[in-house]
Amino acid sequence: MRLRVTVPASTANIGSGFDTFGMALGLYDVVEVDVTESGLKVEVIDAGAGDMSGVPTDENHLVVRALRTACRHLDVHVPGLHLRCHNAIPHSRGLGSSAAAAVAGIAAGYALAGKALDDTALQLAAGFEGHADNAAASLSGGFVIAWQADDRFHAERLEPHSAIRPVVAVPATRSSTKETRGLLPDSVPLADAAFSAGRTALAVHAITARPELLLAATDDRLHQGYRAPAYPATARLVRELRERGVAAAVSGAGPTVLALTTTGILPQGVGVDEFDVSELAVDLTGVQVEARSQ
Repeated sequence: MRLRVTVPASTANIGSGFDTFGMALGLYDVVEVDVTESGLKVEVIDAGAGDMSGVPTDENHLVVRALRTACRHLDVHVPGLHLRCHNAIPHSRGLGSSAAAAVAGIAAGYALAGKALDDTALQLAAGFEGHADNAAASLSGGFVIAWQADDRFHAERLEPHSAIRPVVAVPATRSSTKETRGLLPDSVPLADAAFSAGRTALAVHAITARPELLLAATDDRLHQGYRAPAYPATARLVRELRERGVAAAVSGAGPTVLALTTTGILPQGVGVDEFDVSELAVDLTGVQVEARSQ
């Protein structure tokens, strides 16, 4: 069996929707999977300007780990594997590269079992990170609301408004989700919690029906301010864009800046010299698997 798995990047949080909102973006990792008679071979082809240095090419590779997890769950025996990972999603930039790798592996395992993706696929993929926002977006595409209850991950997919044209500004520097989470306080003032609750509710309406409300809807007092010292250039660009009326936020744990525009461009005069700026479509389909005999 030979598989070709195409999985989209994702942005998460989107303002105050911390560990809750995710959106799939039109930037893709492609994993080619060949089932072989024995052994494991992992090739990494980097389209992300050197981001793959230090990425394991053995059983510790995240796609391999996720694929093995799915195969164990589905009782599928795979004698050997040859993986070719064509990576376009930059690592440690807040664009869901780890979730995409987990989703690619889970989707490959399901395809080898001849089964359609189901709710358990979300449990397996989200389990690698401990939250479901990025994984759910890469699985289903579109805009997702994710939550956790009774030790299970849940996600609801919604259709984003067709006028939304995301722009991402990706810096060369990386960030660590673990480190930036360490900057967050154990509690926030009640006024900030109430503010964030209102903006989170408004964001659902803005993203799905009223994009003209996106600037107000992406305002945040819950997490971005606490993380700002970890990436001052990112915080500065978010501030400049918002001052110019652009609904900008930190993408995931950063340091990428997400701008939800209706034009696909950023205003002139903002400081983007330290960033690689591009428009990305909203991916509406999620992970795709093509299977064929060798």
